[in-house]
This record gives sequence, structure tokens and C-alpha cells, in this order.
Amino acid sequence: MTRGYAGKFLEVDLTKEKVKDITFNEDILQAYFGGRGLAAKILWDRLGEKWPKVDPLGPENIFIALTGPMTAIYPGARICCSGKSPLSNGTVGSTASTEFASELKMAGYDGVIVTGKANGPVYILVTDEGGEIRNANHLWGKLGEDTIKILNREVTEELTKRKPNIGLWREPGMIYIGPAGENMVRTAAVMTKICHAAGYGGYGAVMGSKNLKAIVAKGRGQLPEVDAPEAVKLMWKEVHNHLIAENGFRRMGTGYAGYSVGADTSSEPIRNWQEEWHDERRYGGPMFETRYWVKKLWADFNCTTSCMKLSCIKTGRWKGDITDMPDYELQAYCGTNLGIFDPGDNIHMSALIDNLGHSGINGPNTMGFAAELYQRGILTKEDLGFELKWGDAEAFDKLAWLIAKREKIGDILAEGTLRAAKKISKMKGVDVTPYAVHVKGIEIGAHGTRSDADYTHDISYAASVQGGDHTSVASDGYSEMSSAVFTDSAVICNFCFFWVPRSLVFDFAKGVTGFPITQESWQKENGPRIVTLQRALLLLGGPDITWQPVEDDENPPRFYEPLPSGPHKGKTTNKETVNQKRRAYFETLGWDERGIPKKETLERLGLSDLESAMRKLRK
Repeated sequence: MTRGYAGKFLEVDLTKEKVKDITFNEDILQAYFGGRGLAAKILWDRLGEKWPKVDPLGPENIFIALTGPMTAIYPGARICCSGKSPLSNGTVGSTASTEFASELKMAGYDGVIVTGKANGPVYILVTDEGGEIRNANHLWGKLGEDTIKILNREVTEELTKRKPNIGLWREPGMIYIGPAGENMVRTAAVMTKICHAAGYGGYGAVMGSKNLKAIVAKGRGQLPEVDAPEAVKLMWKEVHNHLIAENGFRRMGTGYAGYSVGADTSSEPIRNWQEEWHDERRYGGPMFETRYWVKKLWADFNCTTSCMKLSCIKTGRWKGDITDMPDYELQAYCGTNLGIFDPGDNIHMSALIDNLGHSGINGPNTMGFAAELYQRGILTKEDLGFELKWGDAEAFDKLAWLIAKREKIGDILAEGTLRAAKKISKMKGVDVTPYAVHVKGIEIGAHGTRSDADYTHDISYAASVQGGDHTSVASDGYSEMSSAVFTDSAVICNFCFFWVPRSLVFDFAKGVTGFPITQESWQKENGPRIVTLQRALLLLGGPDITWQPVEDDENPPRFYEPLPSGPHKGKTTNKETVNQKRRAYFETLGWDERGIPKKETLERLGLSDLESAMRKLRK
């Protein structure tokens, strides 16, 4: 058995109501590892020839939830969700921290592959005995918190009946969708816990299209064996020592960045990216920590970093709302992006967005886009049913519900920022696409490029195969490969990776799997193989949108407007620099000047079966 892997995957055909175990040979696991890489391989093998015709929200699409060989063994366990994206028409490896991943592995599975569509709402239960399809009529329409409560009680009671001698069963791990996913809002997230989400890609909508409310896992087995157990034990301790040393991040997480990213680096979305600088000290970290945090440390399975905090509103109009800090991305997108600078209002919006099953980045990006159109008089009170003014949390609360239910203007906005912009442009007779902040259909993460003072720069989004995903930005052609592509495929948390020497991480990977893996081999072989496959699927696109090479490998128009305020006032992303770096990036990866993989590159990476499709694109 290949070390680090449980050894089998659960495949569920919802149309035929069939469940079976499948395996992949070691050559595929070594080449694609797991998570993001293996998902892309599965999608190409099964859908590649007909990719342009596959509707991401149709029954032909595949929903995939995968662990990686290092998941739950290396600190920071996550799950990777994938499929054909209803936003980009390509594929994204979207990850979230969750005990679902470790429970799945301890039940003996490396992942779940879901095909077809159920006749009615269902959820999948995975245990040591295998997988089963269960009725979810009673869960459909439920918010996130209610879904968790019901499933925790239902599954623990069921398992107690089946194995009464085990004792007290702990709650299972799960991924699930809220109303946004059920109604196939294209930006809907796959949720886990009360506020963790695999948000990029719109895979909550894919689950909804299959009438799949949740996948629940409870395993009683051990984690898979590793290739070099004594060495892994020593490296495990060393990794934890590095993470413990990051005391500032462990104490504060990203929850202090809502002020600093705006004030210090001028790269925070404010009122739909019209500005990126603010000096609103009432939005500083201490205002969240001293007023709302009720628990300083919140760790996922085998995680030393413990960067999550728990916030609760105890009084006032939002009394009872519970969420994480919020983390930086939701402080920005559910706060400053909507013109909200009150910590309590931000916590409410974050809790609501999670409860409805919106992506905390993508959904509020669309909401900010709508608010700017209202500001400019393009959308009116008659269109919305209410006024949508910056900073009005009650108005944005209403809008979040409209989108989740696909009611009124919400039905258009539920298509995501790009598609909504196209529809509204036609409806209003004015081009509103310059106000749509996305790359290849995927809304931008909360880190701008104009100041050049953040970690995102010129081609970070423009050249990324995952579009606006801030966790997987393009750079020099190699850095991306040994960071995001690796962590998304090993399926481990970036915050348990950033501060650990790369040599130690890759030695750990080798110790777990026994594969002859090094940082150099990943940068030059595994990483480019995965990204090239993703690039091919992105370019094939369809059925409603197909991307043009170079022309669509671009930043949103707003990122070329000069910053209007702050210490970086007047700075902007340089278009000539973008053009130069994009060409260099393509060349480094062995793609032609338009970013289409060359024949010799495909042969070198073992992707020759892509050549026929890429040859057509070259013409």
C-alpha cells in the first residue's frame, strides 16, 4: 500500500444510487499527489473530451472532495473541493480546514467522488463500514448552524444504535451547503464547522445542483501508515516548534489585518475597490478582540498555529451572532468592501454570509459591485426594493438573503459578478463591466496589486489558473508551484506551511509517502504538470463562457486606475509590466506566447493526451 494514503476512494453515483470503492495506481498518486492535483486529473480523464459542453451545474459535472497524503499527519488538516467551476468553467482546488478530512481518512478513505443527481435532497454518510446515501428532506432549506446541530445529533444517535458498546460517540466531521448552495448561487461555498469554507470555485452550487446537502464522516480507525515513521516523528516535532515560535500570529491570526492592510499597505477593498486605503482605527484588531472575542485559541485537528478566534455578539440588534474573528478576508469583504467599519456590523455580516452558505469573498464582492451600481444610479431603489447605501448593514443583510434565495435582483446577482455584470449591462443599456472586479469569472481576493506593497503584484491574478484566488497567485513560474499548488495537493494549511523551512516540508512529504520528492522536482515536474492541466481545462472552458488567451489573462480594469488616497496615492498596476511578466511566466512553464501549452511541454510532463485539444486552440 502507498504510504500516507488510506488506500481507497468512495465513489457515489446519486442518479443510480450506487456506492463503490475505487483506487488509483501509485504512478498517478506520485504524479498528482492528492487534492488539487488529483482532482484535476480525475476531471480530465472523465470529462476532458467533452469539457466545453459540460454544464458545471448539470448532472454530468463531478463533485470531488479529497484529502492528500499529508492531511492529518502534517499539522493543519484540510479538505480540497473541486469539479468544473460554475464561475470560471475551469477547475479550482478550493480548500478548507476541517475535522471532516481526518475523520474521512480514519474511516479508511482518501476522498469522495460524487456523480449524477439525486431525485431529492440527500446527504452521504461515510463510516468504517463504507458510504451510504441518506434522506435530507428535513435538512433542505436549513441555515448552516441548524444543519450542523441536526446532523450532529442525528448521526451520533444512529451510530450509537448501530454500535451501542462503543460508548459516547463524538460528533462527526462534515461539509455541507446552506441555502445559497441549494439554490445554485454560482458563488456559493462548501461550508464546514460554523464558519470555515472552501469558497473559491462555486462548489457549493455544484453540491446544490446534485441535491447533495452534506457529506458526513466518522471514522474509528487509525491514520495511514507512513514510510519512515521514526523520521516523521522527529520532523513532526520540529515543524511544531517552528509553528509555536510564531507567537504573534498564533495570538492574533489574521484578525488584526482589517486595519493594517488598509492603513499600511493600501491594498484592502473599500467600497468595491474604489479605494484601498483607510485609517479607520475603530476597525483595528483590539476593537474586535476586547469587545467580541470569547475564546483566544481555536485549533483544528493537529494544528499548533491555532489562529482562529471565536467572536460572539452579546447585546444589541445582532445579539447571538457567532463567527470566527472574523479573519482578514471577511473583515475586508464583509466590512470595508461594503463601506462597513463597525466591528459588530462586520461580525453580523460575516455570520450571516456563512449561515447562508455564501463564499465570504466572492459573494460580498458581488454585493459591493451592486452597491457601486446603486451609488452611480445604474441600479435603483425600484430594482432592489430598498436603498443600498455604503455602510448600511441592514440593507446588505437584505441583499444577502435575496441572492441566497435567488429572489428579485438577487437572481441576477446570484450568477456571480461577471455574469451579473453582463446581464445588468444588457438590462440597463450601459456597460457596467468596468466595475466588476474579477479575473476569469473568479472574484478577486482581498489583496490589491496597485500599491505593490502587499504580497500580490502585477500578474498575481492575471496569470493564475485559479483567477482571483488570492491563495494561489502567479509569480515567477516556480514560487507558486512549491507553495499553493503543493499545499492544495498535499491538502495542508498554508498557515502551518509559511513559517516552516521548505526543505523540512519536502523531507516530511518524502518521509510520509516514500516518493522521491524534493522542492526542485515539485517546482519543475509535479507543480507545472498540475498547473498546465488546469490551464488546459480553463482554456477549453464553456459552455456559456470561453476565455481568450492573453486577452482574458488580465487584471480587472479597476486595478489600472490610480489609487485615489493614502500614502500610495497615484500608484497603479503597470500594464507594460504585466505584459512582460506574463510572457516570461508563460515561457517558464513551457507555454507559447499566448499561454497555450506547447507539444513538447505536454510530452515532458506526461500530458500528451492534451495535445489534440491544445492543437485546436493554437490554430
